[in-house]
Amino acid sequence: MKVHWTDRAKTRLKLIHDYIAHDAPLVAPQVIGRLLTRSRQIGEAPYTGRQVPEYQREDLREVLERP
Repeated sequence: MKVHWTDRAKTRLKLIHDYIAHDAPLVAPQVIGRLLTRSRQIGEAPYTGRQVPEYQREDLREVLERP
């Protein structure tokens, strides 16, 4: 399965990077790397994430990445 990043998601990823980089410039790329790894996980095994409770759809999943 191919993971598609929307323009909004790409923008938010950049904002996350910039926010973290403000105080921890060496940590910011690591966090973004972890998020990108999670997106690859979704592509390789799409049903490993949990169903999104708000939508009750089998085909809509999310994975969480903690700090």
